[in-house]
Amino acid sequence: MGPIRPSVIEPQKNYTFSDYFKLNPPVDELIRYFGYEHQTQSYELPQSAINETYFAPLFQELNEILLYVDLTSESARREALIAPVLLNVARYLKVKVRIEYYLNVTNQLQGTLDYLLQNAEQFLVVEAKDENLQRGFTQLAAELIALDQWQEQANSLLYGAVSIGNVWQFGVLNRQTKTVIQDINLFRVPADIKVLLQILVAILA
Repeated sequence: MGPIRPSVIEPQKNYTFSDYFKLNPPVDELIRYFGYEHQTQSYELPQSAINETYFAPLFQELNEILLYVDLTSESARREALIAPVLLNVARYLKVKVRIEYYLNVTNQLQGTLDYLLQNAEQFLVVEAKDENLQRGFTQLAAELIALDQWQEQANSLLYGAVSIGNVWQFGVLNRQTKTVIQDINLFRVPADIKVLLQILVAILA
């Protein structure tokens, strides 16, 4: 059986990553369209010990933000809740973080990644969205596939996350099996911030 073409995707048309969020094709069909498989499961993400004293100001900041900042827009969630987490992890690990990073792999795998963190061997892409994790994951899946085709580093797994600010969901692309795994577990901020940081640090350490 050949690749499935989602009814909303036209093979000769150009698409950006954000177009897939707007069009909202079935995520399994979109992934299959690009020659990959989709799995939804409870995935055991790596975790690493962290210096909680280092992150203590972040814990306090996130609790205060939720009390005083209006988080009704995507930009507010990105700047108030997502960026502080990622920038603190980047400083903690001394890794590069690229914001609104443009990637062009093909005419249907192109667009802007909200956040791309990288060390010498691993990439983590994070997509910020407004209250719709499933559509956000569809976009994230396309971004992970683009990264797989763009970068040839030896690491067999690519990690990504979609976040609406106070909730995060992870995806993993297994490069050997060409499978995009959607983790069913959700991580809430600030309740699960310690575990979330342990995961982010483990991915990039």
